[in-house]
Amino acid sequence: MCRREIAVVAGRFARHDPPGARENGELLSCSGSRTQAQLGAAQPTLDGYAVPDFPGQLPLF
Repeated sequence: MCRREIAVVAGRFARHDPPGARENGELLSCSGSRTQAQLGAAQPTLDGYAVPDFPGQLPLF
């Protein structure tokens, strides 16, 4: 099972390579990488930060 962090880029899932992998040239893809994301899929947290659920624009500061 892949335990790397995942992001959705251009509608596709992308898993981050572990630190230092790029310098060694050992980039790997986990199973399921670059598969299509479902339209309207929700991601409740981003880097451990949960966005509050309320209507309107979020404050900048």
